[in-house]
Amino acid sequence: MSKKKLRLAVLISGTGRSLKNFIDHISAGTLSAEIAVVISSVSNVTGLQYAEEESIPIEIVERSQFDSLNEFSEANFNICRAAGVDYVVLAGYLRLLKIPKDFENRVLNIHPSLIPSFCGKGYYGNIVHAKVLEYGAKLSGCTVHFVDQEYDNGPIILQKPVEVREDDTPDILNARVFAAECIAYPEAISLLADGRVSIYGRTVKIAPPNNNKNQKSGEIDF
Repeated sequence: MSKKKLRLAVLISGTGRSLKNFIDHISAGTLSAEIAVVISSVSNVTGLQYAEEESIPIEIVERSQFDSLNEFSEANFNICRAAGVDYVVLAGYLRLLKIPKDFENRVLNIHPSLIPSFCGKGYYGNIVHAKVLEYGAKLSGCTVHFVDQEYDNGPIILQKPVEVREDDTPDILNARVFAAECIAYPEAISLLADGRVSIYGRTVKIAPPNNNKNQKSGEIDF
C-alpha cells in the first residue's frame, strides 16, 4: 500500500527557509506530501518566492486587516478548508491563531529549543538561542508539536537535541539547530502520513513501523 500524500497549508512570516526545506524533500521523494497553499502573515516577504517558483497558490492574511483574533484566525482557516488540507504547518509563522474545533490536532509548529525550555510568547528566532547561551545550557535542539491555544504549548510529537558549544554565538547555534529542524519537521509529517501518531491528552505515542498484522484490533505495541 502506498503512503498517503498529505495536503498541507504552510504558513510563513519571513524567509520561508522551512517552506524551501519541505519543497526540497517533496521534490526528492522523501516527504509524502503536497503543498496546497502558502499563507503569509506579511506581504512581500522573501519566503513567497519559493511558492511562486513552484506555482503554489499564495494568500496574504495580515492581522491588521481584522478587528479580532477570532476573525483573523477564521480567515486563515477558511483558506485551509477551501484548499482541502489535511494539516496546517506553521513554518516561521509569528502570529497567534485560535485553533477551531475542526483543526484540533491538525496544526503543527516547530520551535528552536527543547520545549518546555526557552519557549512561549516572545521566544522566536535568535532570541531563543541568545537566551540558551545566556543561561549556560549545554543542550538545545528543536521540538515539533501540535498547536493549541497558547504559544508553544501543544502535545510534543518529537524532539531532536543539539549540543551547545562554548564558542557558539546565537547565529552559529541557530544554524546548527535549523539543520536539526530540516530533519525533524519532515520526519514528523511523515509519521502522520504513515498513520503512526496517536494522541492521549498531552501524550503523543508513535507506533513502530511495520506493525504486527496479527495484533488484535485496538492493540498497538509502543
